[in-house]
Amino acid sequence: MVKTKRVASVAGVLGLAVLGVAAMPHDAKAWWRGGFGVGIVVPPVVVAPAPVYVAPPVVVAPPPVYVAPPVAYAPPPPAYYPAPHRVWVPPHWEGPYWVGGHWS
Repeated sequence: MVKTKRVASVAGVLGLAVLGVAAMPHDAKAWWRGGFGVGIVVPPVVVAPAPVYVAPPVVVAPPPVYVAPPVAYAPPPPAYYPAPHRVWVPPHWEGPYWVGGHWS
């Protein structure tokens, strides 16, 4: 029992070490720069399904939306504007000049 635990722990530590070494950053070497083995160039083989071209869906405009007019109507604005009210301006000084009282 003790030997299996020891073997399992050593295997676990070695496995983590191998993963750490594999995950370390290193130079990216392309397959055409030396290939695999000694002087043998083996290009990568990619197996993928044939491309499928799908036509875009046809977009149809939604039907127009009809909105009912409001039920309660506000009174229309007056067709004329009343004359502005005139205001009495009392006599006062405007700078060095005296201005008598007058209507605006």
